[in-house]
Amino acid sequence: MYLIILGPPGAGKGTQSVLVAEKLGLKHLSTGEILRKAVTEGTELGLKAKEVMDAGNLVSDDIMIGIIKEAISAEDARKGFILDGFPRTLQQAVQLDKIMESLGYDGLKVINITLDDNELIRRMLGRGRKDDSEETIKNRLKVYCEQTAPVREHYKQNTAVFDIYGIGTVNEINSRILEVLGK
Repeated sequence: MYLIILGPPGAGKGTQSVLVAEKLGLKHLSTGEILRKAVTEGTELGLKAKEVMDAGNLVSDDIMIGIIKEAISAEDARKGFILDGFPRTLQQAVQLDKIMESLGYDGLKVINITLDDNELIRRMLGRGRKDDSEETIKNRLKVYCEQTAPVREHYKQNTAVFDIYGIGTVNEINSRILEVLGK
């Protein structure tokens, strides 16, 4: 099974991705974790990404597409994976489609976690990350609406897209996700 988990920042994508990956035996691929690791290690990619992320903007498509192609081509991703935090732009989605096709992966499914902005802002301020100021959060949500929301529409054309409302306990939301996946 090949899954993408979409949703605005603070919707619980990371939490649900880890749970779904564990329950279904999928490789969990978090672009956020990959980028944070690169920042921590001070790699060339990490330094470029840090500057962009600190401003609340998205890392360039070229950098992200390279990271993802490498990750999903790995042997441990062939039997199934869940992509957490990618694709975030229409261009990334189109490139991902090409990569998936070249690797012979089909049957992609998309989980889209939805929440209202006030709840997202409340959650993100509660995380206590130093890059989560209200101004930065509002910018992230604006960027999400402009650049990432169209990704859902792209996949609706020829992929199974499941909208999940992200209110409830972690387990309740996880149960809804597993139910729509038929698990």
